[in-house]
Amino acid sequence: MKQDILKYESIVWKTADLLLGAGIKQSDFPKYMMPFFALIMVESRFSRMGDELNEELRLGGDELSLEDFIDEIKDQEKGYNAYLFESNKTLNDICKNDKSFEIDFDNYLKGFDGETQDLLGIDKNRGEDKYLDISGIAGLLNNKKILFDFVKAWSEIDLKPFNNSEITTLEEHIKRKWADISAETAGEQYTPDDVISLISDIILSKTKTSENFLSIYDPTCGGGNMLYGVEDRVNNIYPNRPTATYGQDWNDALYALAKIESRFRKNAYIEYGNTLVEQKFQDKEFDIVVANPPYGVDWKGFKSDIINDKTGRFKYHPAVSDGQLLFLQHLISKMGLEGIGVVVHNGSTLFSGDAGGGESNIRKWILDTDIVEAIIQLPTDEFFNTGIFTYLWVLNKNKKPTHKNRVMMINASEKFTPMKKNKGKKRKEIDKISRKDIVKTLKEFQDNDYAKVFDKEFFYFNKQAIMLTNLDYQNRVLETEKKSIKLKPLQIVQDKIDIDKFEYSDISKLQNIKDTIKELDYKEKDLKVYISESVYYFYDEEKESIIKQDGNNQEELGCGKIVIKSTAKKATKTKEASITITVELTLDTQKDYEIIPYDKDEKKNKKNIDKFMAKYITKPFVLLDNVVGVEINFNKIFYKPQQLRPLEDILSDIKSINDDLNDLESSLGL
Repeated sequence: MKQDILKYESIVWKTADLLLGAGIKQSDFPKYMMPFFALIMVESRFSRMGDELNEELRLGGDELSLEDFIDEIKDQEKGYNAYLFESNKTLNDICKNDKSFEIDFDNYLKGFDGETQDLLGIDKNRGEDKYLDISGIAGLLNNKKILFDFVKAWSEIDLKPFNNSEITTLEEHIKRKWADISAETAGEQYTPDDVISLISDIILSKTKTSENFLSIYDPTCGGGNMLYGVEDRVNNIYPNRPTATYGQDWNDALYALAKIESRFRKNAYIEYGNTLVEQKFQDKEFDIVVANPPYGVDWKGFKSDIINDKTGRFKYHPAVSDGQLLFLQHLISKMGLEGIGVVVHNGSTLFSGDAGGGESNIRKWILDTDIVEAIIQLPTDEFFNTGIFTYLWVLNKNKKPTHKNRVMMINASEKFTPMKKNKGKKRKEIDKISRKDIVKTLKEFQDNDYAKVFDKEFFYFNKQAIMLTNLDYQNRVLETEKKSIKLKPLQIVQDKIDIDKFEYSDISKLQNIKDTIKELDYKEKDLKVYISESVYYFYDEEKESIIKQDGNNQEELGCGKIVIKSTAKKATKTKEASITITVELTLDTQKDYEIIPYDKDEKKNKKNIDKFMAKYITKPFVLLDNVVGVEINFNKIFYKPQQLRPLEDILSDIKSINDDLNDLESSLGL
């Protein structure tokens, strides 16, 4: 009978109560819990290894001495613990005697092999790298007088019957409660088992039986739940096809968990480090790539390394506030010639950034290279510590001919069943029937009521820059040619500013004049520019035109603007300090942008732009730069307008309410 690992949930809460009672901050709980979680995981794997060897010997009719049994265990090179294998004592056995606990626990930890000690952080010297720090944490707990009770509680959890995916479920439970208040978990989204099953089903739908190794890679593998979960499901369907897993992570605790698990698997390779700046598998490409990279986590701390990256994997750089699209580009660079992949993202990778910006350029590059086969919107409330929509990007370097240059959008937001018991913010689950339906839709690659197929260019758009020339009330522009008039400061008159009061030989006051001139607004009604005692220019707001006033005569020159520029010069040996003021009468222009549908045919695209401008732009304009952007808008694609109720029904309801109110008033004698 299959056991439910969450039966140990109460023990996790028991350890949390101990920490809380000892005055330890809740945000630090994972730091105290994870080393002991890793410890019981290691012990469970060692115990299982010993049981499997004993069963193998029993079936073979062999009997080994303890010395030979220990040699067999060591020959497997999966790790070792002297207390466990030589004294046949588990952590639970040690906790049965509180008198000898401290000595036994210390010997138990020191009984591990060197690699396990490094991963768990046993007796690490100060200054050395630590993935976990069980000795340090044990010392802190001992000072708080709760070490024995804390270890005893953990020793009551038996992980031996469970696989890595199930173990990770409990690990998620440990961190989930404190994810929102623990800074180290910012952006982390643990992938639930049902989503891993869907990802695996998608991959399996594109995988065939073969004798060749199938390599699986996750650059943000965490504790390995997605990486190993996909491998386990592939092995269940194709038991004779050899697989190899490759993962990297730089979260100390999660790396340690994934590394521990890797030692009990064939062809499993886990490395430590930040994938974006330190590739551990730089020369390898993979058949399958999967990832659930952190959301909304900035990369400014290693911006220089990424900008100067020499591998060529980063074609463009997204905003420094979110590195998801860096991981996506990295993943694509690791796909083999016929590689497939599934990546989990939040919505920002679909639409963030403007045309010509890093995010849009990355999307365009990905679609240009025809790697995206589908994007699937998952239900909300699917992950443990976020209720947002999430999306699966399905990548394929070996699309079917009928799929080439096309992308399927699948709105699977309603493909779920409510959970009987919430797990943090996870309230929904993509059930088996829904998974089969989604995969079937993806394989058929045809429109249905929740999926649509588009040419990839459907997501492209023109961002056309234009220079508009403003018109006056008679639809005129400045009729004169651009003219430059050099003036003395006295020839600019404005009620607010008495420029005449400044002594121009005083350089400090000259700078004041220069600053004052910068503040003048050409549309201020009081601003007048004289070119003689009787001739001056000003801007008329009502007529939206520059007026030339010559005595009693006015001439409307059309919509334009008066541009005033000033230059202050310091005194030299031969010249006094001075200020030069230049006034230009010029067209009133403004830069604007228009979003216009895109066509992959260059001539048709230009025709689209021309038709759009002729239809919607009434002012004179000049076309400037055109930038092609890419945005994927699920809401726009699958928007369904709300059906309004018939007016008759609404009026009937109002009448019914009024009748009820009248009856109530009558019964109250009102």
